[in-house]
Parts: sequence; C-alpha cells; structure tokens
Amino acid sequence: MLNRMKITTLLQVGFAAVLAMAALMTGVGVMKLREMVRLSDGLHVLEQRRLMATNWRAATELNLNRVMAMAKSGGHDGLSGFLSGEMTRTTERINQLQADLEKAIDDPEQKAQLSVIAAERKRYVDIRKGVMTAIKADPAAGQRQVDQTLIPAATSYLASVEKLVALISEDTDAYAARQREQATQAATLMLALTGLAVLLGIFIAWRITQSVRAPMVRAGVVAQTIASGDLSQDIVVDRSDEIGVLLRELSAMQDALRRMVRQVRDGTETINVATQEIATGNQDLSARTEATASNLQQTASSMEELTGTVAHTASSAQQANALVSATRDSASKGGDVVSEVVEVMQQIESSSRRINDIIGVIDGIAFQTNILALNAAVEAARAGEQGRGFAVVAGEVRALAQRSAGAAKEIKALIGESVSRVDAGTRLVQDAGTTMGEIVQGVRRVADIVGEIATAAAEQKDGIGQVNVAVQRLDEMTQQNAALVEESAAAAGSLRSQAAQLNALVSAFRLAA
Repeated sequence: MLNRMKITTLLQVGFAAVLAMAALMTGVGVMKLREMVRLSDGLHVLEQRRLMATNWRAATELNLNRVMAMAKSGGHDGLSGFLSGEMTRTTERINQLQADLEKAIDDPEQKAQLSVIAAERKRYVDIRKGVMTAIKADPAAGQRQVDQTLIPAATSYLASVEKLVALISEDTDAYAARQREQATQAATLMLALTGLAVLLGIFIAWRITQSVRAPMVRAGVVAQTIASGDLSQDIVVDRSDEIGVLLRELSAMQDALRRMVRQVRDGTETINVATQEIATGNQDLSARTEATASNLQQTASSMEELTGTVAHTASSAQQANALVSATRDSASKGGDVVSEVVEVMQQIESSSRRINDIIGVIDGIAFQTNILALNAAVEAARAGEQGRGFAVVAGEVRALAQRSAGAAKEIKALIGESVSRVDAGTRLVQDAGTTMGEIVQGVRRVADIVGEIATAAAEQKDGIGQVNVAVQRLDEMTQQNAALVEESAAAAGSLRSQAAQLNALVSAFRLAA
C-alpha cells in the first residue's frame, strides 16, 4: 500500500498523525488543567469558608472573654464601657461573617449546621445580655450567672461553630485530595500520551524511511549502471509515487540512449563500408592515373619525334620549291626531285596516320578519366558530409578530363586536316610522276604546287607544335589528377579513422541482446 502512496502524501499522513497526537495531548492537558483549576477554585472557596468559620469562633471566644473580664472587674464602669464597645464591633463582625457564610454555603449538611449555630448563637446572645445586666446590678450575681449559664451556652455555641469548621475542613481536605488525584492522573496521562506520541513518531519515521530509502538506493544503482555504459538492464517500475516517476524517467532515458547508440553504431558501420569503397576506388583511380601518366610520357616522346620529322618535311618542301625554281629547265633533275617528294609525302602520310592513332589513345584516356571522376563523385555523395572534400576533388578531376577530351578533339581535327592535305599532295605528286612528259610544260604549275606543299608543311609544323603543347598540358593535368587522388585517399583514411574512433566510443555502451 505504501508503494502506491506518494512521498508527499506519506509525509502528510505521518505529520498529521503526530499533530493529532499533539492535539490529543493538548486537549487532555487542557481538560485536566481546567479540572484542576475548578478544584483549585473550589478549594479556595472552602478555605475562605473555613477561615470565616474560624474567625467566627475566635470572635465569639473573644466576646466571651470580654464578658468574663467584665464580671471579674466587678462591673467597673470604665472597663465595662470599653469592653461593651469592643463587643459591639465584634458582634457586628460576627453578624457579617454569619451573613457571608449563609450566602456562600451551598452544602445541605453545612446549611443545617449553620441553622443550628444560629439558634445556639441566639440563645447565647440572650443569656449574655442577661448576664451583662446582672453584672451591672450585682457583680457577684453576674459572676455566678457567667459560670452557671453563660459558659455552658458559650460552650454549646462554640461546639456548633467548631462542628461547622470540621465539616468545611472535611470538604476542603476532600477537594485537596481530588486535586492531587487529578494532578497525578494528568501527569500519568500526559506521560503516557507523550510516550505514545514518541513511539508513533519513531514508527512513522521508520516506515517512511524504509519506504523511501530502499527505492532511492535502487534508483541510485540504476543511475550508476547507466552512467557506466550498461544499457542492457531493464528498469522495473512497481511504484506510483515520486520515486516511481523518477524510475519511469530513468527508463525512458535508457530507452532513448539505446536507440541513439544503435543508430550511431549503424551509422559508423555505414561510414566504414563507404570509406572502404572510397579507398578501393581511389586505389583503382591511382593505378589508372599512373597508367595514363606513362602513356602520356610515351606520347610526348612520339610527339617530339614527329615534330622533328615535320620540321624536316617543311625544310625539304622549301628546298624542293627552290630546286623547282632553279631547275625549271632541268626536267630530268626535276623528275628526281619529284620522286623524292613522293617518298617524303608518303612518310608524312604515315606519320599523320600514326599521330591520328595516338590522338585516339589520348581521347580514350580522357574518357576513362571522366568515368573515374563520375565514380568518385558517386562515392563522395554516398559518404555524405564526410565526403564533401572528396566530391570537390572528383569534380576537379572530371573538369580536367573534359578539358583533355576537348584538346584531344581539337588535335584530332588538326591532324585530320593535315592528313587530308597530305593525301592531296600525294595525289598531286603521283600525277606529276605519271605525267613526266609534261614536266617541262608544267614546271610553273609544279612550282606552285610545291609552294602549296611548303605552306602545308609549315601549317603541319604549327599544328604538331600545338599537339605537343596539348600533350604537355595533359601530362600536367595527369600529375594533378594523381595529387588529387592522393588527397582523396588521405581524406578517406581520415574519415575511416574518425569512424573507427566513433565506433570505439559507442562500443563502451552495452545493449541488451
């Protein structure tokens, strides 16, 4: 039942029980105190009554002694007058005491005794008046009346007053005994209630402590378990109080941590796989880039040879033009020159076709580089935020590949134009060889054709120079591609290292199977 009560409710019930005991103790104390006050007031009234009765007896004895003194003085006028005056005042006092007692006394027995006292007093006062008159007339006779009548009447009168004092004293003693009894009962009851309140407080404190301490220790153990990284233990909530709320919140926190750790683990595994794929792609791209660089070096060597050949061709064409101009009249010598020109043109045609094949190889390399850049961009997109740098590198590689392809297309167009022109020159030279009989008549035309050949050779020289420059640029771009591939590999390695660190951090948490 205590597990279903809130701690605040439990504390309120405990404090309410203690306060109820305190209120009960206060109520009992007030009740007993009122009873003791009532008894004290009654005791005070009885003490006042006893004091008045005692004073009544003393005043009566005083007047009796005065009468006896008057009798013994022989009726001395001065003394008798003084004593008579004092007796009058004492009598008035006795009258007042009698009136006060008649008002104060409510006990039937005491009232009856008071009536007896009044009758005895009346008889005594009447006798005393006669005695005093006798003392004035005959002191000796007055003395005899004092002894014979007044003293017996006074004795009876004082005995009745003494009986009233005894009755009042009995009531006073009874009230005092009741007061002592009430005080003893109040002390005993207060001690009993105090002991009960202390025991109840100790019991309530113990129950509250037992109800709160164990679950608090349990919540602390759960928090320590979560803090140590162990998320495999399920938190059982079997309470509906504040501690139950705390345990439910701890359980919700543990579930959230479990989900987060699982997601992070899945993410690190995905990143690890992606980085491995990127590393593999970088290795392939690096190998292809190295192969491309080697091919470009070979192409550069071939282009240097081709440049020398074209330069030689241009020089030969110029010499042929000079020879044609100088030996316009030497047809036979011109025939030899034409034969040499035919041979050179065949070499030029062969070199042009070889250059065309090399340009095809360069175009294929640029296409493969573009494909590799696209693959690298795809892998960078799969890596997400960690592959952004690699995506930039892949974009640069792709741009360089596209530029290489464009340059290769331009070179191919130039070589195609050169091949076309070489074919035209070859046909012209062949026509010139077959029409040797017309050489003399067509020398001027041959001179013009040779001039065109010289111009074409110069253009070929310029075009091959451009091809050489383009090949050098391709070599530079290939080297840049290799550097970018190395940077991409380093970025992939760093990403894989970070993923491994993240996986190591997450592995500190232990989840349920």
